[in-house]
Amino acid sequence: MRADARAAEPGKPAGVDEMPGTTGRAGSDADPEDLSIGDLALGELAFSFGDLAFDHVAIAARSFDGILPLLEALAGERATEPARVESQGVEVCFVGDRVELIRPLDEDGGVARFLAARGPGLHHIAYRVTALEERMAELKARGYRFTSEEATVGVKGRRIAFLHPRSAGGVLVELVEG
Repeated sequence: MRADARAAEPGKPAGVDEMPGTTGRAGSDADPEDLSIGDLALGELAFSFGDLAFDHVAIAARSFDGILPLLEALAGERATEPARVESQGVEVCFVGDRVELIRPLDEDGGVARFLAARGPGLHHIAYRVTALEERMAELKARGYRFTSEEATVGVKGRRIAFLHPRSAGGVLVELVEG
């Protein structure tokens, strides 16, 4: 028996901690068909979202000054010039293609509220999809909620939508069409 194994609760494998809203086995030997988030089996998600690809992560901060020099040194390249996204109440810049820095334009927006509640740090993870409207409709049909009913246009002119963290295990997930 593994040292970290625990006695199983009735109907639950030993050593499995489930995140709220998830079911099934955890670990590298888990069959994707056995794992689910809400009523969506991960094998089903991978099948129906075969176009899903990692796009970027976003870091929220009140100022870019503290983190930007480190990220530029790690990436070996300069950040893009900050761009304002008035519709989202933020200013953003990218270090490479995969790291987005965001800061609030005012104290009333979602990023400002995020910083007040959690402080600076990882804000969201983004996945690139084709047919954004179709993906949104599929997820809505399965009971997932978005922060907005309609897709909007992001900083690079691509259409985007955010899954509400309450529907995604506490993580803000952005879908980026492209």
